[in-house]
Parts: sequence; structure tokens; C-alpha cells
Amino acid sequence: MRSFVAALAVILGLLLSAAAVPAIWVDRSIVQEDGFVALAAPLGKDPAFQKRLATAAVGSIDAGASLPGPVAQLVRPVLEAAAASLTGLPEYPAAWEETLRKSHRLNFADPATLPPEADSATSLTLDVAPLVALATKQISDKVGVPLEAPKQTLVNLGQSSQRQLIERVSAYSPVGYSLALGAGVAFLLALVTAQRRWKVLAVIGLGGLGLAGLWTVASGWVSGAVTSTASGNEMADLFKREFVAAAAAGFASWILAAAVAGAILLAAGLLIRVIGGSARRV
Repeated sequence: MRSFVAALAVILGLLLSAAAVPAIWVDRSIVQEDGFVALAAPLGKDPAFQKRLATAAVGSIDAGASLPGPVAQLVRPVLEAAAASLTGLPEYPAAWEETLRKSHRLNFADPATLPPEADSATSLTLDVAPLVALATKQISDKVGVPLEAPKQTLVNLGQSSQRQLIERVSAYSPVGYSLALGAGVAFLLALVTAQRRWKVLAVIGLGGLGLAGLWTVASGWVSGAVTSTASGNEMADLFKREFVAAAAAGFASWILAAAVAGAILLAAGLLIRVIGGSARRV
């Protein structure tokens, strides 16, 4: 009976772990602002994405609304030059990080709190106002005419109906901590009730290795499914492709850690078995 309870507890612990680890990773790396910024920050270094983002940011500056027509025409070449040089400015990394933070707050906020110009059905909306402010300052310094930067400049990315996916992810991911706690209790119960604890350690370790393989396959499948759908927006597709690659790489480090932990537990269980068997023979 004790062996049966221990086996059920191990199975339950592995099932809970299978869902807990991805959920916790999503919460820490995507739902939480700092994790999202750390994950997406390298995207700002991609040359192709930099160029398109800078062009979109500078293109949103309406010099004609603040300057007379002839002067606005003279500013146009300066705008084009600003788009080309924006990403090379020392302030660009900080502006890109602030763009990510503002965009995260916009996308993970309650839809009822979004501004009217934000499409609540869009999966990802970048607020490039910090980049626009940086470009505006650069242009103002060059032409000697003060330009006012908007407080919000939205670039819509993704397809409609993906807002619901973000809401589901936000609701699901915090559950991972409870699942992880449940898995820990189940594994502890298995160790307490088992007649041969080395078997429990070995099976948990073997299960951890199996979960690592399962997560690897699932991560590849999800990445492929997401990147295979085209939105028709070149910048959106580029952002999606690079973000998915960064997310897959980030989760891969967690998979590796789980595989290492599983291998250690498996080795520990087998070692205890060998040592215990030798001690009984003596």
C-alpha cells in the first residue's frame, strides 16, 4: 500500500511540475514587467528591426503641425537623417527599454483602462513615445526650432483576437506557483511513504529528464506555430520572430536546469541504492 501511494504521489508531482514550470517561466519572463524587458531588450539591437522601428518612430513626428509649410519642407531631410542615426545615439538603449516598459503596461493592462486609440483586440502594441521624444530632441537641436514630442505614440503589431490570448496567459501563469507547491508536497509525500526512497529519487529524476524532453518538443512546436502565421505587417512579423526566438532561448535555459536536476536526482537514487546494497552485504 505504501508503495502504491508513493507511486501515485510521484505521478501527481510530475504532472503538476509539467504545467508549473512553463507557467512560472511565462509569469516571470513575460507577464512581469522586468522579465519582459530583460527578454525583449536584445531585440533593440537587431539591425533590421532597429531600422524599421526608427523609421516608424520618426515618421510619426508631424513637423507640419508645428512649423510653417516651407520650414516643414526643410525639416523633412532632417527627419530622414534622424531615422538613420537614431539607433546610434547614446540615449537609444535607455529609450528602447522605456519603450518596452510602456508597451508592457499598455498590453497587460485592463482593456477598460486603455486609451481610445489603442486597439484592445491587438495582441501587441508598442508605445514608441520614448524613441519619438529622442528623435524630436535630436531634430530640435539641429534645426533650432522647438518641437513638442507626443506623450504616446502607438504602433500596432499582431493580429486581432490575440488580446484574448494575452488575457489567458496573464490569468494562467500565476497558478504555476501553486502547482509547484503542490508538486513539492507530492514528492515529499512520496519520499515519506516509500519503502525504498532511492527508487523515488531515481524515478523523480528520470521523470525530470522526460519532462525536459517534453518541454523541448513543446517549445519547438509552439515557436513554429507562432512564427508560421503572417500578419501582413513586416515590422510586426520581424518583432514576433525575434521575440519568439528570444523566448525559446530563455525557456531553454530552464529546460537545461530541469534536465541537470533530474540527472542529479537519478544519480543520487542509484548511488544510494549501491551504497545501501554494499552496506547490507557487509
